[in-house]
Amino acid sequence: MAGILDRDNQPLTGDRLAHHIAVAQSMDTPADLYGGCLYRIVSRLFRPVVYGAEKIPDRPCLFIGNHSLFALDTLVLLPVMQEELGIFLRPMADKLFFNIDLVGERLLNMGMVMGHPDVGEALMEARQNILLYPGGAHESVKPQRQRYTLQWKERYGFIRLAAKHGYTIVPVAMVGPDEFYDNLYEGEELPGTPLGVLLRSLGLLTDSTRTDLLPPLPMGALSSLFPKLQRCLIGFGEPLNLAPLAGKKPPTKARQKSLRKQVEQQIEQQIRQLLVERERLRHEDGLLRRILRA
Repeated sequence: MAGILDRDNQPLTGDRLAHHIAVAQSMDTPADLYGGCLYRIVSRLFRPVVYGAEKIPDRPCLFIGNHSLFALDTLVLLPVMQEELGIFLRPMADKLFFNIDLVGERLLNMGMVMGHPDVGEALMEARQNILLYPGGAHESVKPQRQRYTLQWKERYGFIRLAAKHGYTIVPVAMVGPDEFYDNLYEGEELPGTPLGVLLRSLGLLTDSTRTDLLPPLPMGALSSLFPKLQRCLIGFGEPLNLAPLAGKKPPTKARQKSLRKQVEQQIEQQIRQLLVERERLRHEDGLLRRILRA
């Protein structure tokens, strides 16, 4: 995992990392952080439905999911989990979001934490429910042709971390947010578009810019920036209990691949089932909703 950088592109000091961990560990489960107003908005717009909640063990878990376009899945999942299931999730976000102190502190106060191994260790020691998307930023800007596909590359850190602490991994899939927007331009196409030429002239795009991390140009309902009113379905797969591995040597690379494959397969299976189930529910949508999801 890449080193954490501060605003001056210097390695984050031990004191700042220690402060982040101390705040993350000490945060009590809020009574209504993601519920209330946000939950009512999400419920009204996207009509979320949860499947398989009975599979979630009655203990702290590591929830692993598929990331949607622009990471909008978290805006739906977090309030639903807290309001309907009584589970306060601690999402692990890209370290870049914490480079600016004011932004980082605000995210911390909302329950979000830095995607750093030491932070993950601290949360597991504090026995907290954690949400992690192994695809990270790359998966949240994927092109339209890769909707509902996992982009995990060679990332196995979450397997090693869960095994070390004997955590249970709960696969969680969501359909809906990947279709909130169509892509007018894919991120990989952006440098060759008139907008890309403008961004290059402003110095915002250079020859060293990674096109695989450029976000697409979105187009929502009625060609606006308002998201399409796609119904969101959330499904939980079979948990993977790694308690037998706690206190033992780290699993071999082959074992890590096998365990990760089990999690991937559960998420992919849930995605397929949820897409079918959503089609079955289409008839419940009124005319206005059908227009605003097209």
